[in-house]
Amino acid sequence: MSKDFVVAIPARHAATRLPGKPLRLLAGEPLVLHVARRALAAGAREVWVAADDERIAAAIADCGVRVAMTSPDHASGTDRLAECARIAGWSDDTVVVNLQGDEPFAPAAGIRAVAALMHEGDSEMATLAAPVTDVETLLDPNAVKLVRAGNGNALYFSRAPIPWPRDAFARDRSSMPTQGEWLRHIGIYGYRAGFLQRFAALAPGRLEQIESLEQLRVLEAGYRIAVGITPEPFPPGVDTPEDLARAEAWIAAGRG
Repeated sequence: MSKDFVVAIPARHAATRLPGKPLRLLAGEPLVLHVARRALAAGAREVWVAADDERIAAAIADCGVRVAMTSPDHASGTDRLAECARIAGWSDDTVVVNLQGDEPFAPAAGIRAVAALMHEGDSEMATLAAPVTDVETLLDPNAVKLVRAGNGNALYFSRAPIPWPRDAFARDRSSMPTQGEWLRHIGIYGYRAGFLQRFAALAPGRLEQIESLEQLRVLEAGYRIAVGITPEPFPPGVDTPEDLARAEAWIAAGRG
């Protein structure tokens, strides 16, 4: 079976917490350019940036990626990528990897791993996770946790610590339980272009609205999300000015 896939990067200029985020400079270059290079390094057949501003298109001109100018009114990156897929003319069975536009350090191996999950399984969607190794992350509502079934498919995603280690936390919540497995969700997704259109057409789900997690819309609608363990760490993305400063320090230290 072919391992052919495309990467689509949603890039919204009007980001709430970091306005103009795709064009913010990291090591002297726009953030979106760093992300596009990561996608190209993964070996995708095509890399598209789904932009809402002509300045984003200008920033990545001649770097080997294509640009879809999408509506500035989309409520989510999924909606933006669904429009990108229509503009690109991808067939329904095209494997699409959704690489967030604020992931300048996304490892190529992780991008390929998501595509492989789509080629090798029969789930409608795929994503990655990493082991949680510290109690601060386990208790942090900004770090999304997940549990999966024995076949690797997601059972649930939550901002809460799941599964809840009842006995261990009854004794002490200052350290990780010694028994059990906890997983942190990594926000990279794979799907086929046809399912991407169905996903975008679904109304927001009850669980999604409670947790503010869009992927719960898929589970609540009865679809399957395959979850693989990332083959390489995903350094934190860039969502705030503090994140951008940390990313600069990361590159300055030779880790980018």
